[in-house]
Amino acid sequence: MLANKPKPPRRSLHVKKGDKVVVTSGQYKSNEPREVLKVGSDGRIIVQGVNLRWKHHKRSQQNPKGGRVQLEMPISASKVLLFSEKLGKGTRTKVQIVNGNKTRVGVACGTNFDAAKAAAEAPAKPAKKAKSDKK
Repeated sequence: MLANKPKPPRRSLHVKKGDKVVVTSGQYKSNEPREVLKVGSDGRIIVQGVNLRWKHHKRSQQNPKGGRVQLEMPISASKVLLFSEKLGKGTRTKVQIVNGNKTRVGVACGTNFDAAKAAAEAPAKPAKKAKSDKK
């Protein structure tokens, strides 16, 4: 019966990979911003340095010693808020349409999170060289 069960629909989340977030509940609760490493389709995210667990690796040719490694495990996306540099803490977000595009905007501060991210990712274009007249 479980083999025929349809997959749950993909949830759109208020966070994206690379965002700075603040953990609002649980053992890792703080106002310190941390980076989102991975966003899952089931509403769970992996945040840098949060929900650390020990993974035991068996000996193999690639890892002849074996041993234990500490890894970040997923947490619910509802436990984090986007970090606003203007406020210095986490803020809730709403979606606004700006120039025909949906953007995430901080409720308390009005920070446009998608515009800041796009400006940071856009590479600076080098100045064009003037063409000389050849005769």
